[in-house]
Amino acid sequence: MFNRRNILIVVVVVAVLFGFIFMMRGDKPSGQIAVNTVDAASPDDDAPRELHKQANALRKDNELLKAREILRTVYNDYPDYQNIEMVQAELEELNMQIIFSNTQSENSVIHEVVKGDTLGELAKKYGTTIELIKRNNNLSSDVIRIGQKLRIWTGQFNIFVDKSQNILILKERDNIVKVYNVSTGKNSSTPEGQFKVTNKLTDPVWFNKGVVVPPESPANVLGTRWLGFDIPGYGIHGTVEPDRIGEQVTAGCVRMRNAEVEELFSIIPVGTTVEIVN
Repeated sequence: MFNRRNILIVVVVVAVLFGFIFMMRGDKPSGQIAVNTVDAASPDDDAPRELHKQANALRKDNELLKAREILRTVYNDYPDYQNIEMVQAELEELNMQIIFSNTQSENSVIHEVVKGDTLGELAKKYGTTIELIKRNNNLSSDVIRIGQKLRIWTGQFNIFVDKSQNILILKERDNIVKVYNVSTGKNSSTPEGQFKVTNKLTDPVWFNKGVVVPPESPANVLGTRWLGFDIPGYGIHGTVEPDRIGEQVTAGCVRMRNAEVEELFSIIPVGTTVEIVN
């Protein structure tokens, strides 16, 4: 005879067998709670996903300005979109592509070269850099000719550094262009306030407590570029310790990876505002 314990065992065995059969058939018994993984694409993502697709299609067609506007809309209006970090990376990449290309935008003009023009004078006139004018116009030298039409960037860059997050934000007026990870001063020694870039050096010499350290020396901590502030001894520069980017380890300057400080150096003119906060 079955006692209560045996009946319970039989019930459990039967339940397991039925569950196995339904699993093999791909069905769910009535009343069973679904535990399958939810599709990663939420209905709330439908609108930003479609916009994201549109932006990528426009970018493939070289409609860079339209693609940028759509990515800005996704980034600003749909912060919970599951691919928002991808959108941010694509937007930053697109921003730099527009800056370095010959694409006409609201931040560029076409200048026809007249007698007496030089790249240095044009860079000063329009508040940009010789490097950027050359790159925008595929120039391999500083020689320009009368009647030549040049695409020149006129946007006004500014830099914002957040010491608490160790990030440097490149902005064009109020628009974020790109966010860089940086290193700042140990013991919060990076000065806070608003400064200006007053000098720029390629392959800078480091003067360390009276010792001259040449640019080719592994002991030269300045890396490949220097953008000095209007406060002596402080600025933005490269690094020989890229693995320490993101830490507060400097003597007070802002360090960047060499490739990234070179990118910044090429577009930032002397006079650019730098704001540093904690």
